[in-house]
Amino acid sequence: MLDAKSDTPMFTADDAVCPVHAKPDHPAIPPARIGILVANLGTPDNYDYWSMRRYLNEFLSDKRVIDYSPFIWQPLLQGVILTKRPFSSGAAYKSIWNEEQGESPLMTITKAQTEKLRDVLVKRYGADVRVDFCMRYGNPSTKSKVEEMIRDGCQKILFFPLYPQYAGATVATANDQFFRALMDAKWQPASRTVPPYFDRPSYIDALAQSIERAYGAMDTKPDVLVCSYHGVPQRYLMEGDPYHCQCQKTTRLLKERLGWDDTRITTTFQSRFGPEEWLQPYTVEEVARLAEQGKKNIAVCAPAFSADCIETLEEINEEIRESFEEAGGERFTYIPCLNDDDAHIAALEEVIAENLSGWI
Repeated sequence: MLDAKSDTPMFTADDAVCPVHAKPDHPAIPPARIGILVANLGTPDNYDYWSMRRYLNEFLSDKRVIDYSPFIWQPLLQGVILTKRPFSSGAAYKSIWNEEQGESPLMTITKAQTEKLRDVLVKRYGADVRVDFCMRYGNPSTKSKVEEMIRDGCQKILFFPLYPQYAGATVATANDQFFRALMDAKWQPASRTVPPYFDRPSYIDALAQSIERAYGAMDTKPDVLVCSYHGVPQRYLMEGDPYHCQCQKTTRLLKERLGWDDTRITTTFQSRFGPEEWLQPYTVEEVARLAEQGKKNIAVCAPAFSADCIETLEEINEEIRESFEEAGGERFTYIPCLNDDDAHIAALEEVIAENLSGWI
């Protein structure tokens, strides 16, 4: 059954029955099932001020994202930041909003990914596999989807954050929220979380195919492909977060798969926030430097994102493009994320199948 508002499965326990040898007043129990719950970052419900404020408050209050002392950070957040930022962020979301569906592109794409994954996984394993999605911030919440799966009889849940590379501010906080949801369950299902998949050949091949298709459609090939990853503070690397290394390896594996040399591809980091030093080079500065060095035709892709979102559709395709063009760049091509591309779905199916081993 579908929720008319969200078009996502609304689980029910209509087939729940009382155990054969139990007393008549024993609670009904649905048949045992396996849940596969994919997770993405999240999205505001709308781009108006209060929707943006609620979303930003949840996001920027996450200590995995902003790890400053709350005694220092929260007065700043609840004061000047959440007074002003919902306006600028709302304008950015409005510029990319899917008005037809009344939702952000990230929501539209995540629904499409989930639908395709559901089709292939039910075909592979049968109808007792439940496939759904949740968001770390905003709706549908992780907690609500875990509760739905438990009500539907999912005694085992595979939780899959859709981030190719591991970072504390992405994968770890998604897992944290999943475990918090399990803490409230009376009958806690067995659970697994999916590790990073950035170096899986099927993922790298799907990424390479998207680059090859984009280049194949161009009359003149770009001078450089910029692989722009979401940034994190530099000190996270020094504190043991493997994200920087996994991003660098992603670019190297992509370069090797494409058969390119080092001059044709580079790694950069975007979305810097706050006063401290973040991973470098910064994308917005690097594209300007490339233009000034005579690289007038570049392409940009975003291998850290499984779906196009505000950071790709607005930041890369608007802000970073503008930086390149103002520095003298002439041709800027943004290559979309893998989204619900069939090769991407096949790679995700492969990851899921491997992590279901022994369960099904």
